[in-house]
Amino acid sequence: MKYFSSIISWSLVLACGLCGRAGAASTNLWEMAQGHAATHRFSTLLTADDVRDRLSTEAGLDQAIAWCRQTGVTKVYLEEYRAFQADRAAILRAKQRFQDAGFLVSGCVTTVNIGKPSTGWKSVISCYTDLPTQEKLQGIFEYAGGLFDEVMIDDFWFTDCQCPARVAARQARTVTVGQATYPTAGDSWEDYRRALMFHLSQDRLLGAAKKVNPNTHLIIKYPEWYDAFQDRGYDVAGETAIFDHIWVGTETRDFTNKQWGGKAPFAAYFIMRWLGGIGGAKCGGGWYDWLGTTPPTYLEQARQTILGGARESMLFCYGGLQSDTGPADVEALRASLPELLETAEQVSRRQPMGIAAYKPANSHPQGEEKVFDFVGMLGLPLVPCHQFPTNAPAAFFSAHALKDAEFAGELAAFIQAGKPVLLTDGLAQKLKEMDLTAANVRILSVKQSPKSLLGIPQSELDDLRAPLLKPLGVRLTAPNGVALYLFTPGGWVIENFNDQPATVQFNGQSHTIGARGWKQHWF
Repeated sequence: MKYFSSIISWSLVLACGLCGRAGAASTNLWEMAQGHAATHRFSTLLTADDVRDRLSTEAGLDQAIAWCRQTGVTKVYLEEYRAFQADRAAILRAKQRFQDAGFLVSGCVTTVNIGKPSTGWKSVISCYTDLPTQEKLQGIFEYAGGLFDEVMIDDFWFTDCQCPARVAARQARTVTVGQATYPTAGDSWEDYRRALMFHLSQDRLLGAAKKVNPNTHLIIKYPEWYDAFQDRGYDVAGETAIFDHIWVGTETRDFTNKQWGGKAPFAAYFIMRWLGGIGGAKCGGGWYDWLGTTPPTYLEQARQTILGGARESMLFCYGGLQSDTGPADVEALRASLPELLETAEQVSRRQPMGIAAYKPANSHPQGEEKVFDFVGMLGLPLVPCHQFPTNAPAAFFSAHALKDAEFAGELAAFIQAGKPVLLTDGLAQKLKEMDLTAANVRILSVKQSPKSLLGIPQSELDDLRAPLLKPLGVRLTAPNGVALYLFTPGGWVIENFNDQPATVQFNGQSHTIGARGWKQHWF
């Protein structure tokens, strides 16, 4: 597929070389990062393994602090638990050293290998119906809360167990947490898991940490796989309401990578904006890693996270970034840091505008998994939302919208208002009783294969975009694999995800955008 590969553009190589030659040094990036920290900061995680293996000596601490300064990282998270509990003395020593060096320092817990294994992902996930497992979980958060006023939870806070005890509880429509029993909304696995994880969060995580330290704030980090949230117990509406803050997994990696690939780069922007709409001021930042990336795809994660409105970028993780593609990724990030921080400043002053992309909370893809991510690669400036976009100038709807019981009536009114509407063929087929022949309605042929959208030729895309962009007052002709982001007041970004330069016409002006490059204009 021509849109994604591991080719590094010469412009990127040159930028990295100049950065290294100027040696600009750690101090410059550190000072620059500190100057922008109120708008956007970069952070990293030192896992429990890092605490044990890399921060156990003064030399190791010196090296970690120097790397962070050289990378423009101004905040670190020290992990208390990831399959084992990190040593308290080592954590406290590292915490003090980083604070003395001018860093913000918080904690982290990764809920893997706790107590009774799940029948699903046995090597990692636990059976949280098991009361001894719940008690061990509570102890971990009491430990973390006693060490830090802020603790992030990595994205393994889910459940997939189907042991006999769970089957019985699901059928009884109840979940038991400690001595308390709570009802579920129904007898499906989704109903059971969402109720279980919600009450565990309330009692065994938040309750435990705040009992030890009332000042502790817990952050729930939601994974990137938003279509499966409800199936594994994530309730983005309910859990966001009770947690102090939320974080967003914006790791998209390289589309062609055999182990980690298959995600369109636009996915990071979509989920960052979608969860940002749900969380509001609670939404802090995005989290991405080096796995399955090259420098260009690593930078795409950074760009999409910032364009998505994140106030912090978490670089997972310090230890991992020391090997594999990590060092090259970090050098590319360092070279791009000034531009990224300035972009964050511009984005922070504006709001996205464009074509509403409606995904209700806990909605199911119904064969159109990740369709938003691929539609965003078509040069359509999507504005993700979790509530029906009544006032939007144009909208895109997929089968996800059927989660909304009032959707048919809302859609009919939207169409009647004469606004441009783009529907997936899967959704149109499920709306058989509606008249979808209005001139302002277009049907997108997805055929339950969203990635096939990357094969639409430019001539068809230009025709598809024109009526959708008209109420926005913009015109775009561009090949597939080019994304458009609009901001108000006054701003646009065009990003080329192709491995060759792209020539685009935007509002009558021609622009050539380098391979895997971007162009932005703020006014």
